[in-house]
Amino acid sequence: MIYWTIVSLVSLLVVFTVIPILKNESWWVRGFDFPRLQVFCIAILIFSLEAIFLPYSETSTWAIFGITLVCAIYQAWWIAPYTVFFPKEVKKAKDLDQLGRIKVMVANVLTPNRNIDQLLAFVHQYEPDVLGLVETDKWWQDGLDVLESEYPYTLKCPLNNLYGMHIYSKLPLKDAVIQFLVEKDIPSMHVLLQLPCGRNVRMHCVHPAPPSPTENETSSERDAELIIVAKSVAKSKLPVIVTGDLNDVAWSATTRLFRKISGLLDPRVGRGMFSTFHAKYPFLRWPLDHFFHSEDFTLVRLIRLPYFGSDHFPIFIELAYSPNEGKDQNGLEADEEDLEWAEEKMEDEYVDEEDVHTPGE
Repeated sequence: MIYWTIVSLVSLLVVFTVIPILKNESWWVRGFDFPRLQVFCIAILIFSLEAIFLPYSETSTWAIFGITLVCAIYQAWWIAPYTVFFPKEVKKAKDLDQLGRIKVMVANVLTPNRNIDQLLAFVHQYEPDVLGLVETDKWWQDGLDVLESEYPYTLKCPLNNLYGMHIYSKLPLKDAVIQFLVEKDIPSMHVLLQLPCGRNVRMHCVHPAPPSPTENETSSERDAELIIVAKSVAKSKLPVIVTGDLNDVAWSATTRLFRKISGLLDPRVGRGMFSTFHAKYPFLRWPLDHFFHSEDFTLVRLIRLPYFGSDHFPIFIELAYSPNEGKDQNGLEADEEDLEWAEEKMEDEYVDEEDVHTPGE
């Protein structure tokens, strides 16, 4: 009985490992990209059960051991960059010039959540230069407008469909545009920020819809939005920051494709997962809210903030504009297959990088 129970568990483990290899964009296939850490932990548990209960004298036992170990190693390969055991992709900042610093806080507030006081407390505690919020409706806007004495530069798009978006900034916003790049009711924001040192920085805030049975049946729309932004910023002559709730995990093939095409760096690599969703269920938690930036920046600090009633944790980053220090930082590189895949994703939604507003350029 125990033997066949273990065989059944290993069979499920193989299914969870093999399915996300497919490039199929169906929501139920892409959903397997998310729980790689959880599947890895389950693989280790299954391996422990095998070591305790299976007879070592049987050839089938060693085959089961091997299959389980291969699955565990494969899952670990995807998540390893988001552990402290992996080399850091972004250097720790050494430049102490405060005029070249930028602090950004991002939060998916969850529209029905009404704990605005806690969010405002975080803002006053961490004093971000730029506050980016998603899932904001008119109620949230009315409550957040108290910030305008400290954050006079704003871009507002309140919506009742869970895709509202707001930016509140202490730094001047120039050439700021709200766009609906792929779906007519899913906004993104594209702005030019001016650092205290006078340097202009492109920032893009995105929140594409996820593949799910209640939203989009495939990941096509999400992937296309990420890729056209990636291709747009890859051509930028200015420093770049891309942030938001991408509705995709840091280690997925599509987020990796975004990084390869854009050339942007992920400050999580070598530091940890900083998982932001789901805030209420620790075992079902993965990194969905992101910061990516050009090599012009090095990292001062990256912090996941506490629970405030949303299903997401807020996340905060402080970057230092230090192009000389950061010039030898390297991220992922695209090959021909990646470039072809990116083109296919854009063609699926009839969009192009030229659709993306390029503030300051």
